[in-house]
Amino acid sequence: MNWQPGAAPAVLALRARLLQRTRAFFQARALLEVDPPQLVQTPVSDPQIDSLSVSDQQGRPLGYLQTSPEYCMKRLLAAGSPDLYSIAHVFRGGERGRRHLAEFTLVEWYRRGFTLDEIMDETAALFASLAQAAGRGRPPVLRLRYAEAFQELTGIDPRQAETRELIELAGRHPAIGAGPSLSAALGDDRPAWLDLIASHLLLPSLPPDHCVLLSHYPACQAALARLTPGEPEVAERFEMFYAGMELANGYRELTDPVEQRRRISGDRRRRAALGLTDVPPDERLLAALEHGLPECAGVALGFDRTLMALLGVDDIRQVICFEA
Repeated sequence: MNWQPGAAPAVLALRARLLQRTRAFFQARALLEVDPPQLVQTPVSDPQIDSLSVSDQQGRPLGYLQTSPEYCMKRLLAAGSPDLYSIAHVFRGGERGRRHLAEFTLVEWYRRGFTLDEIMDETAALFASLAQAAGRGRPPVLRLRYAEAFQELTGIDPRQAETRELIELAGRHPAIGAGPSLSAALGDDRPAWLDLIASHLLLPSLPPDHCVLLSHYPACQAALARLTPGEPEVAERFEMFYAGMELANGYRELTDPVEQRRRISGDRRRRAALGLTDVPPDERLLAALEHGLPECAGVALGFDRTLMALLGVDDIRQVICFEA
């Protein structure tokens, strides 16, 4: 049994410095640090996220380990909290590999009244601050719109393409190698096919030495983002990439409780089609939206992956103390 930590002492020292730099970054902008609970009563409905349930020794259910503090932080905002941030351990099942563990550290923050451009600028500024603290200098920033980048590489407009076209595209590309078993697993789940194609074709094309902000995802991949005014086929969502890795996911937040309930219903239908466990709506989140969530934008940044990217290591275990 290997009892030793995964990260070397120098890496743990750098990790501590970058955590301090993260807090200083937000404190300089007057954000409030909050500490949401790690044990929650309702899991997220997103079919691509597997929540871990918790029971006591007698098998009585206690709740779920949080996959993100998002729901709790939105409830805080609806209750009148100012701009806020959290540095938290979060948990997701089915995620184990060189870049994934069931437990990882997430930096999440919310800004009232921010536009998509403003929250993207702030995310790039935080990453630049961490890169400089790690001795990497300030990386150049590249902004791309998802649809244009996707279409340039594949010849297909992801906003308009039918699922059948995406399946055919995946089957034609050797880099993807989509066969009958994959088609059976994904079915007609359009967002899943888009994610598959993007991960195998679009993301490897991004310059690894740039901080890439990929924005305006198709509406079917909106998650909890609002749709773009005047462009209902796209969402006000972005992701940040560096060194071939996705580091952050952010958007202007959906504030409409009716639309939020409709999206949760859509998630439940997708879960049923994929044979996944049903997830009821988080009624406390919906009640907070009905009370009134202010116009805001939020971002979740994977802290462990950020440290991996800045150090140039390819295994998440090299930047954490211990793996569970």
